[in-house]
Amino acid sequence: MEIDILDFVEECRHLAKQALGKHAGEPASGGFARWKHVAIHCFRREEGHSFRETENRLEYMTELLEVLDLEDGDIPDFTTLNKSFDRFKMWVWRALLRVSAQQHPQSDYVALDSTFFDRGHASAYYRTRSDRSVETLKVTTLSDTESLAVLDVQCHALWRHDTRTGPQIVRRNADDLHTVAADNGFQDWHTEYDIAAHDLDYLVHYRGSSLMATANNALIRSKRYSQRWMAETSYSTTKRSLGDAVRALDWYRQFREIVLMFAITNIESLCEPL
Repeated sequence: MEIDILDFVEECRHLAKQALGKHAGEPASGGFARWKHVAIHCFRREEGHSFRETENRLEYMTELLEVLDLEDGDIPDFTTLNKSFDRFKMWVWRALLRVSAQQHPQSDYVALDSTFFDRGHASAYYRTRSDRSVETLKVTTLSDTESLAVLDVQCHALWRHDTRTGPQIVRRNADDLHTVAADNGFQDWHTEYDIAAHDLDYLVHYRGSSLMATANNALIRSKRYSQRWMAETSYSTTKRSLGDAVRALDWYRQFREIVLMFAITNIESLCEPL
């Protein structure tokens, strides 16, 4: 999706301040306010720049510097940006994802689904030297079926089964949900019991063709189950826009990068298209 980059950074500035709350103005690496780092990282990932390229591009984008409340010659060094991405905890990026999703209409009808991101793209040499055998990350998303906003993300370097990740991501958001739809990969009685304990309507396809499975599947199809595929649309939009591979080398930075990518997708749909 092609968007006005100035409008995008203005949205990032507003949402970064909202996500950080009272910590927004606190200095981070290099003495720059935290919200400025978050907004710059959004710009960096949206444009697909490296840390060095980001510093160079900012030097020649006067209007963008005004939005970021920066002056010529007062631009964060690329090493400063690298350190800030390393030091900002996961709660910062989850908070940005949450507030970006809240800008969209909420239907209380969400869908669970899983996808994968390539982690071997950044450096084959590093992967070999670190004896890293897992080349893809499993990502479970919780998406609103009406607005396609991604509400929450759960990442795993080791591929945990959907019946383990599903309840975990639902528990974090149970107070804001009414109906959760998922495919049969998320179906077992432990998962159903766990989610039902939060007083949620859990629509999940049963495996097989038994009488019970057939009756249950017919019932849930009458309850808007067909909209579950919207979850696939939400993460495929992210992959088409920002790619299906992570660039960071360390696993914890890769998790933060994935959450940031989904937050950017939420923000993109709030911006003026070109």
